Amino acid sequence: MEQLKQLVEALKNESVFEYVGDVKVYEKSLTHLDNVSLIMVRDSQQKWILATGEGALYDELEGTVVAENGKACPLTHENRLVLNRYFEYTVPRAFGTKMATMGLGDRLGLASPGHIETVRNHSVKPILAQQSIRELTLTNRTMNDVIDAASFAVFQEGYTGGFGADGDHLKEEEDIKMALSLGMSMLTLDCSDHIQNRVEGLTEDEISAEFDNLPEETKNHYHELYVNKEFDVNGIDIAFDEKIVKKFVLLYGNALDYMVHIHNTYIVNAGRDIDFEISIDETETVTSPAAHFFVANELQKRGVTVTSLAPRFCGEFQKGIDYIGDIEQFEKELREHALIAEYFAYKLSIHSGSDKFTAFPIIAKYTNGVLHVKTAGTNWLEAVRVIAKVKPNLYRRMHAYALEHLDEALKYYHITPDMSTILPLDTVADADLPEYMNNDAARQVIHVTYGLLLTAKGEDGNHIFKDEFFNTLNDREEEYRQGLVKHIGKHVELLNL
Repeated sequence: MEQLKQLVEALKNESVFEYVGDVKVYEKSLTHLDNVSLIMVRDSQQKWILATGEGALYDELEGTVVAENGKACPLTHENRLVLNRYFEYTVPRAFGTKMATMGLGDRLGLASPGHIETVRNHSVKPILAQQSIRELTLTNRTMNDVIDAASFAVFQEGYTGGFGADGDHLKEEEDIKMALSLGMSMLTLDCSDHIQNRVEGLTEDEISAEFDNLPEETKNHYHELYVNKEFDVNGIDIAFDEKIVKKFVLLYGNALDYMVHIHNTYIVNAGRDIDFEISIDETETVTSPAAHFFVANELQKRGVTVTSLAPRFCGEFQKGIDYIGDIEQFEKELREHALIAEYFAYKLSIHSGSDKFTAFPIIAKYTNGVLHVKTAGTNWLEAVRVIAKVKPNLYRRMHAYALEHLDEALKYYHITPDMSTILPLDTVADADLPEYMNNDAARQVIHVTYGLLLTAKGEDGNHIFKDEFFNTLNDREEEYRQGLVKHIGKHVELLNL
């Protein structure tokens, strides 16, 4: 605490230093409000907010007194809420339909400073807090943990440009209520449980029979609006015959009812702006442009306002690697999806957007700088790249464990890695270990086993990798930051943001 005391005294005198002993000072965080001064620092154990002065802000921050009118405040949830009350820029906010946003999904609670530096001078707003229930479960984190980490990162970096927090791929109403109660500024509604994929396997007669069993009011609604109708959507013609209408009704009808219910029950009554995203991508059914129009038109007819919508594009957007599929067909359909989104005045959303470098110039061409794109695991992979470079023994153990336990991870993620391309560990020199993060198959294996690696424990009950992993990244904080700036920066540049 002696070094923290020295820094508090320096803060009183309005002079701070990059380091005092082994304590790092984040000078961009230096903040004054009324008679209180704050700055974030990190010692060998953890980060602190040093506070000096007097007044309500000083009194409300919880911490250890280290000098007269000076205390060291840990980065607790309670102290995050204090910052939120006094500094609006530390509170997640919604951004609406007119600007680009990027979901950055920090699984570790360490990536947001690098993300902030990456986007600071670009025309894109960061959704720093973005974790699905699946990701939270696999990493033993909570929504509050994710928002806390993002808010403290914003404070550390002195970033006042605004950031968002996404309750990502939520399905259940209890999770939606919780996310909104905790202050999430965006909600991504995953409708996959309500999309009837089985319809794709039905014959035309079977589809007609199921459609005929629907209520008369429902059948009349869809028949009058769509059957043998043609729509001019920003220059593209979308036509519906009776067969395709019946199929779309059976595919998406229940999902549409759920979208309307969630919108009218929670989004409308949130009492604040919420970026409401509809996800129909977590399904095996490719969203044709006609299906996209059908869903969007129904939402508009039913009074549902969305900020963005994520179709299931043709080809494959697998985790952590480039686009797989016919890129010409993707461009043709992406153009039409973008025109449909523009027609209905919301943003097109690209899910599993990490590392889709082949597709990014096409996406940029047709979305004109207004879109939402989700990334997540790629910042975890950049963390692993740092580990491979500076702690080869740790990487080797993680790599071996990931291969051994891959089948467990495949219960949650769909990937198709060519395992034969992963070189055996015993043939690779320490200096070449980072190259594994340039191999598609190795990237995917490490990508999907993050939860297993971060929570694995030995017979003694201690974590096998987690503590050493986080200690190394904290020691190599600047290397990790610059790795993110380079890698996520490539995303931003190719998307022309």
